[in-house]
Amino acid sequence: MYVSCAWKAVVLSIFVSTISAVKWPAGTYTLIKPDTGCPSNWLEGWRFQDNENDNNKNRIDREHHFFGITEQKPSNFNFSYCTKAPINLGSEGNWPPGSYCIIRHGNTCPEGFENGSIFWDDENDNNKNSVGGVLPSGQYGNDTMINYCCRRDGKFNSPIQLPTTQPFHLLKFVYPCQMVKGTNVKEIRIDFDDENDQNKDHAYGMHPFGPYPGKEDNLLVYCYYSPTK
Repeated sequence: MYVSCAWKAVVLSIFVSTISAVKWPAGTYTLIKPDTGCPSNWLEGWRFQDNENDNNKNRIDREHHFFGITEQKPSNFNFSYCTKAPINLGSEGNWPPGSYCIIRHGNTCPEGFENGSIFWDDENDNNKNSVGGVLPSGQYGNDTMINYCCRRDGKFNSPIQLPTTQPFHLLKFVYPCQMVKGTNVKEIRIDFDDENDQNKDHAYGMHPFGPYPGKEDNLLVYCYYSPTK
């Protein structure tokens, strides 16, 4: 059957319009900043974590696409964040059911998520922790605690719909990374070498995959989503 070029163009235009019409869900929350930058009009911030000085074993998977991190084995981690600002609140709808986590901003999680947190016991000697801009909810002194929002009310292999005009990261919960319509996904593991002496690393509530009870070093697994071509 012959399909005219004009009709193909119309179908493509409708498809592109539908994709671009998808908005980030309602509420205020934080995502880690990818190397392509934050969504338009979101607020930005950063946290420098001073990790263990002696025989440091920090490690991050290749092609992680985190903004500002170029080494695979940096001695310290400096993560940048994108926060959906209150001025962007609207009737965008709720986050879809699934198995994944985001980073909390404010006192509560968006509807459908449960609270959790992770505590990093950062380097004790000559600690150089620092911060700037707008950050996720948590504590940012000589140690670091970040609050998260996680959910497990859907199947990871049932693709959810989120904006795909530019790459982004979510956090792995328990299962493999949540599938997202119109994207390719890659797991990114981060190993933190935290304070060796009397380490106090711990986690509370519904937190992302990674921290193990009784283990002195934390890890996280992010999910990097890039639009399919």
